[in-house]
Amino acid sequence: MAAEPEGTPCWADATFGDLEGAKRFYGEVLGWTYGESLPEFGNYTQAHVDGKAVAALMPPVPGQEVPAAWCLYFASPDAAATAAKVRENGGKVLVEPMQVGEFGTMVLASDPGGAAFGVWQAGTHEGFEARAVPGAYAWAEIVTREPEKADAFFPAVFGYGAKRMDDDAVDFALYDLGADPLLGRMKMTDDFPAEVPPHVNVYFTVADCDAAVEKAKSLGAELKFGPMTMPFGRFAALTDPQGAAFSLIDGTTTEGEKPKLKDLS
Repeated sequence: MAAEPEGTPCWADATFGDLEGAKRFYGEVLGWTYGESLPEFGNYTQAHVDGKAVAALMPPVPGQEVPAAWCLYFASPDAAATAAKVRENGGKVLVEPMQVGEFGTMVLASDPGGAAFGVWQAGTHEGFEARAVPGAYAWAEIVTREPEKADAFFPAVFGYGAKRMDDDAVDFALYDLGADPLLGRMKMTDDFPAEVPPHVNVYFTVADCDAAVEKAKSLGAELKFGPMTMPFGRFAALTDPQGAAFSLIDGTTTEGEKPKLKDLS
């Protein structure tokens, strides 16, 4: 498998104070099994579906208290060059380019509105080994209070085309690399409490959204929105028992016509 084109969402991981609790939760909700934790890399633990890597979980760095959260990584052929573009376009580099053994090189950054994300220059680890099957990554959205900044920043850094949904009721855009959309951007409304920071919302595929939501709730997750059926699938937004935001989607259950889009370039 070749490394993904620049700007393609290629990997997701999350930090949890209770790593074993997170493994149990996502194992039951998404059917994940786990590889061995890697102590030389901070007990980084890959999650698998049918033997294919789909995400990873890890504990915080000792001595650091960080909120539980998912991080989405975008592919880059040159992590240092992408870090420079992040700075040039008003973002922040939170972790400078760092080689992770033979696996690749990572950067952690945030856009001008404060949404954190990762950059991944592949070595032996090229990213998701499965997508859009139950338990695997499906989609992601930049959730921000400053959509205009996101709509300028991400196309400048990753070369995206950007199109805004032609709907006065919602401020939503789609980013692409010339073909199908790769990423969404949603403006945070007053429905989001002030303490909720801008973030990247990661969606995982499930076979039955309603059943998966009920399972997640029974294990301590909090339902934030949905389940709701739209032209792209039936989805729900939740926070897991440790407070990390994520979404579930069944892409086979759809309703309505896909919205019209207006080019932002």
